[in-house]
Amino acid sequence: MAAAATDAGESEPRGCPSVFFLHPDLGIGGAERLVVDAALALRARGCRVQIWTPRYDPARCFSETRQLDVRTAAGWLPRSILGRGHALCAALRMVCLALHVLLLSGEEVDVFVCDQVSACIPILRLARRRKKVLFYCHFPDQLLTKRESLIKHVYRAPLDWLEEYTTGMADCILVNSCFTANVFKETFKSLSHINPDVLYPSLNVSRFDTVIPAEVASIVPNRKSIFLSINRYERKKNLVLALEALHDLRGRLNAQEWRDVHLVLAGGYDEAVQENVEYYEELKALATKLNIDKQITFLRSFSDEQKIALLSNCMCVLYTPSNEHFGIVPLEAMYMRCPVIAVNSGGPLESVVNDQTGFLCDPLPTQFSEAMEKFVRDPFLKKTMGAAGRIRILENFSPEAFTEKLYQYVSSLMQ
Repeated sequence: MAAAATDAGESEPRGCPSVFFLHPDLGIGGAERLVVDAALALRARGCRVQIWTPRYDPARCFSETRQLDVRTAAGWLPRSILGRGHALCAALRMVCLALHVLLLSGEEVDVFVCDQVSACIPILRLARRRKKVLFYCHFPDQLLTKRESLIKHVYRAPLDWLEEYTTGMADCILVNSCFTANVFKETFKSLSHINPDVLYPSLNVSRFDTVIPAEVASIVPNRKSIFLSINRYERKKNLVLALEALHDLRGRLNAQEWRDVHLVLAGGYDEAVQENVEYYEELKALATKLNIDKQITFLRSFSDEQKIALLSNCMCVLYTPSNEHFGIVPLEAMYMRCPVIAVNSGGPLESVVNDQTGFLCDPLPTQFSEAMEKFVRDPFLKKTMGAAGRIRILENFSPEAFTEKLYQYVSSLMQ
């Protein structure tokens, strides 16, 4: 049975366009950040907006979801079967979610916006009155999992075909970066006739301007050189790189400089996600093995107040994933006048300007620690790079530009 998280959507005027977002799991991450920002953007333009998802827990979601009309259905289906089959279960949950919205919700909708899982698109096309579907591709799902065995290859083959076929059924396809656009073309061979448009995620700067930051002292010890990593506790985010870079940095500094250094690993964490639990324990064990555990704070599922406090007081942000589809964290850091050290691949190539708003490095501890050392040695570097980062965000990733472009895509689908 569907449940409304708030009554926000009921206050929209009758007759305005109805846009429903269908998302597989409304947690904390870059994809969820985009969905929430897109929903807020369209609501600001007068659309009646609802977000439908099989799973929603306000305690592990962005705070803005409480301002939106969030509804749940199909949560009775499992997210995995004995820890396996996540992709199959996600597809089934989204198919059931789409069926619920069409057949049982009693809601009228003009445009559906889907992301991450495209399996629901054929169901949405079966509506009695044909609805338009916009699909936002963060990255092809088939590239996010390894195929270590023949069984895994056999299991994934139909799911890969289904992803490609159903993605092509969308009326409009957007991607989050030029990098993802190229990967889209290389991966989905049968969709070579489709040229997806790039819609960069924007930064909801009002969150950073209005939220009162928490006391940093309540989060981390008092240190002069605080480095910050913000990423989910997932292996693909390569948080090991941050730990190994910190260990390497120790050999570059004298005793006093090292005592002033601290690393905060802040990330989305869900006890229901086995990988989150396992990886968190692996990272703690590695920190102890490297003898750097006293210089590290592990922060799980932090609040907006904590994040803003950390960004306001850290020396720079370490962004460790390789071939990241886009990455919202570098935008958040640069807006807060915080330089970024990122891997020189994927989305950061389009957001971080090397030697101007941060440093782009190979995913090697030595290169990351070399860049970290520069900030320790030169306290003015953060100020100059931070100022350049704020300007870049305001000029290239403003919420106004994102809102207008997204609204134009939705409007064109309704014509």
